[in-house]
Amino acid sequence: MEYKYLGRTGMRVSSLCLGTMNFGSTTTEEEAFQIMDAALEAGINFFDTANNYGFLTGDQGITERIIGRWFAQGGGRRERVILATKVHEDMHDENDGPNTVPGLSIYKVRRHFEASLKRLQTDHVEVYYMHHVDRRVSWEEKWDAFQNLYERGMIDYIGASNFPAWEIARAQGEAKARHFMGISVEQDKYNLACRLPELELLPACREYGIGVTTWSPLEGGLLSGKGAETLRKKNNAALEQKYGPQLAQYKKICGEAGLEEADVALAWLLHNPIVTSPIIGARTLEQMEKSIRAMEIKLDDDMLRALDEVFPGPGGEAPEAYAW
Repeated sequence: MEYKYLGRTGMRVSSLCLGTMNFGSTTTEEEAFQIMDAALEAGINFFDTANNYGFLTGDQGITERIIGRWFAQGGGRRERVILATKVHEDMHDENDGPNTVPGLSIYKVRRHFEASLKRLQTDHVEVYYMHHVDRRVSWEEKWDAFQNLYERGMIDYIGASNFPAWEIARAQGEAKARHFMGISVEQDKYNLACRLPELELLPACREYGIGVTTWSPLEGGLLSGKGAETLRKKNNAALEQKYGPQLAQYKKICGEAGLEEADVALAWLLHNPIVTSPIIGARTLEQMEKSIRAMEIKLDDDMLRALDEVFPGPGGEAPEAYAW
């Protein structure tokens, strides 16, 4: 396993991050325990979750509870894991009253963080993410909420997820005025078929020294080698027209190189120096073990050019991508 510094911080995390969203929904607790044990054994020390995971079954929080019960087994499990969880979404808790709606108020952050700690059976979290933007709440309030947790030693670093570049710039300006480090990592959807972050988000993270973790590295299964089957299940003519020809070309390129499509998609992300860790949301132990294989693949220049022709992205960074 390779390790990278999380942005400008001094903390090193594994080049693959274990995503846990399936735990408690499509993955049983027993299977989740096996996956987490195997991840640690393989050197993956970076685990990603969120307080609302389990929403697919209507049981928000079940994923954190499963991770907490795994930690409770001991054996250094908690000590060896760099744990990231998130806040923002609706937990459908009647005790939240009108504040159940998604958001990042001091009130909600405090309550939901305390609830996460109980579910996770821990007294701290290494990375605490704002799961989505909240344009209603000022940065004064947001930084008051997160800086309080930081100063109490309950979180080490603060993350943002699904933030636009301008919001990150604004957040870092406000943090600097407080003599505070601000955002250390941004988590966003980024993969071969979704390259919009290259326009402004990735350059902003590079400029501010912010680490980048990426969700949906296989674009919901389209880049997994079962893209055609995934498209059929979606039964969406627009998606078929958009992705059908690309996926056929992608399959051909990977086949000629003797490589699995899912491995190439992950290897492409790992090739990008600004990406700290793609998040592998394995549903099974076999899927996780296959994902680790991608670390052995080094894509040559010809392969990278061929992939750019199939999935061209926005054309570079703004404004050169659309101006001069």
